[in-house]
Amino acid sequence: MYKSEAIKHFGNLTKLAQAAGVKLPSASAWGVLIPEKRAARLERLTDGALKYDPALYQQQTNEA
Repeated sequence: MYKSEAIKHFGNLTKLAQAAGVKLPSASAWGVLIPEKRAARLERLTDGALKYDPALYQQQTNEA
C-alpha cells in the first residue's frame, strides 16, 4: 500500500498514523510503502477502500 494513497484517504499523515496505530514520527519514517502489517490493518479498517497488495512487498524484497 502506497503511503501517498493512504494519506489521501485519511486527509493527512497525522490521521493516517492514528488509524495505523503508530505515532507520527514512525509514520513519517515510512518509505513509499506502508509496512505490510500496517497496510493489512488499514485495509480491514477501511473495509477495503485501501488495498493491501502483497505483490508490492514481494517486488521490494526481490529488488533488495
